[in-house]
Amino acid sequence: MKQIAFLIAASVIAGFGMIGQATAQDARVPTISVDGSGSVDAAPDMATVTLGVRAEAEEAQAALTATSGAAEKVLEALSGLGIESRDIQTQSITLNPVWSNRQSSDDAPPRITGYEASNEVSVRVRDLDRLGEVLDSVAGAGANTLQSLRFGLVDPEPLRDEARAAAVRDALRQANIYADAAGLSLGRIQSIEARGRNGGGPVMMESASFARSSVPVATGEVSVNDSVTLEIELIDE
Repeated sequence: MKQIAFLIAASVIAGFGMIGQATAQDARVPTISVDGSGSVDAAPDMATVTLGVRAEAEEAQAALTATSGAAEKVLEALSGLGIESRDIQTQSITLNPVWSNRQSSDDAPPRITGYEASNEVSVRVRDLDRLGEVLDSVAGAGANTLQSLRFGLVDPEPLRDEARAAAVRDALRQANIYADAAGLSLGRIQSIEARGRNGGGPVMMESASFARSSVPVATGEVSVNDSVTLEIELIDE
């Protein structure tokens, strides 16, 4: 009798557990997860230029000396234009052999015929009205390579805040469309997950050699972007 009573009690407890689990499942509120994005455009107020000097010589020391002297003149030109030291940074200094017969089909082994050295500098120009003047001046001082020219913003955070708000509005707009199509309404927002951000300007010039000349520059606009993921309750009304 005791064993039968124990089995009955265990069955009752298990039954209550199943009822509680079913009730918990029924109480779950359906949700929708939506990605939203926001973008704000603005005129740039700064530019970052990566430029440099490159030279070849028969001896490694001669090639390095040539680029070092030219780089020094470029730095002096930038300083003379009023560019602050905090806005000038050496990006790379390289020295590589120049080979001959590397692609030849004859039996002659490849050999080093000289050396190529380069010295690259990154410069932030905070007065865009003088950007053309800066490029013209460094070319005259000896710079003969231009790796990139990128426009940006000194302080992008105010625009990024606008992009964040726009991303949330975009996600809510999409969620409303889905909910309305399903005959449902939106409830409370369960979570907001920041998906990422980016900003700055496009590369306007690719790697190239250039000579001293008047340099026209079109600044255009830059974009500041942000995105979020919202999880929102769905209500059946």
